[in-house]
Amino acid sequence: MASTDKKLKFTYNAPVTLTFALVALVALIIGEFTGGKSTELLFSVYRSPFSVFGVLRLFLHVLGHSGIAHYTGNMMLFILLGPMIEEKYGSLNFLEMIGIVAVISGVINIVFFPGTVLLGASGVVFMMMILVSASDLKEGEIPITMIIVIIMYLGTEIVNMIFQKDNISQLTHIIGGILGAVFGYLYNVKKIAKK
Repeated sequence: MASTDKKLKFTYNAPVTLTFALVALVALIIGEFTGGKSTELLFSVYRSPFSVFGVLRLFLHVLGHSGIAHYTGNMMLFILLGPMIEEKYGSLNFLEMIGIVAVISGVINIVFFPGTVLLGASGVVFMMMILVSASDLKEGEIPITMIIVIIMYLGTEIVNMIFQKDNISQLTHIIGGILGAVFGYLYNVKKIAKK
């Protein structure tokens, strides 16, 4: 008689999501041990990218966080949404999207806010929120859920950018959200075209 007991096993179900969260945690821990020097050197954008470390920072600043609250605030949504995005769009496409959001938000920060430090995954998280809401996007249709998410999240960020003075880069959130809408449209149209 065969045993019906199945052993539970852990699966690395979303490699980009899990690796990103783990590397960001390691960056945070190293940053704590170095008194923020490693975060300043590698995981934040704040000046010209025309150096070896400057180019790296354009990609790596999304892994840097100012503290555990900043990290967990971003990673809760990142880990929640990431597996859905990897399943729908593929891990490599998701990694490419993260890289594009990182570079564009980093360059815009350097151009328009030189000397202002930018770090954290919130722009990527906003991209992910819009991208998930665009998962039902079809040619000639716009999901109402996507419109509601855009109004709620990006509308709030625009209002906050105008009326609040804080250390949060609402522009990075807006850039991430816009890129999420663009990626959702482009990747869904490509998928429709292949059918």
